[in-house]
Amino acid sequence: MFTGIVEELGTVAGVEDLGDAIRLTIRATTVLEGTGLGDSIAVNGCCLTVAERGTDTWVADVMQETLDKTSLQGIGPGDRVNLERAVTAEKRLGGHIVQGHVDGVGTIRSRTPSEHWELVEVSVPAGLTRYVVDKGSITIDGVSLTVVEAGADRLTVSLIPETLARTVLGAKPVGAPVNLEVDIIAKHVEKLLAAHLPGEA
Repeated sequence: MFTGIVEELGTVAGVEDLGDAIRLTIRATTVLEGTGLGDSIAVNGCCLTVAERGTDTWVADVMQETLDKTSLQGIGPGDRVNLERAVTAEKRLGGHIVQGHVDGVGTIRSRTPSEHWELVEVSVPAGLTRYVVDKGSITIDGVSLTVVEAGADRLTVSLIPETLARTVLGAKPVGAPVNLEVDIIAKHVEKLLAAHLPGEA
């Protein structure tokens, strides 16, 4: 489990094509502190397992299922990525409950800068918009954000200078894909209520 508070911007050091998977090597510092084999690190919101680690790099195996359903498809050496270690019991829950299980891939539709912040509009795949509400939580590329406005097929978020400077969202252009994870609590509530409501939930 994660909180959606990015700890560090890492850099993709290598991508090995395994046919039905890739072996991803990422250069990092902060997220390697206290991290061992088998530990979880979120990469742009995707929970990956540490398979190897060095002094300043770590390696993860990314299966075809993950590549098909996330923006990690097409990632290459030199790309920057948001990194967060799995949450521990003594860590502050500064964002919201994030599983690291991407629900779908959206696209940045527009960016509207202001003097101290930036409004970003992101498309939302059909089937996910019912979990997105004004002032609710959304995870975009592993970043815990508050929805400004939820639309029929899109949402907007407001990015503060800290988010713009310390995450990949600061540099992603219009048209770029982003990983989306909706609030897990909303999905559980929907399933529980479906058994007690007539018709389709």
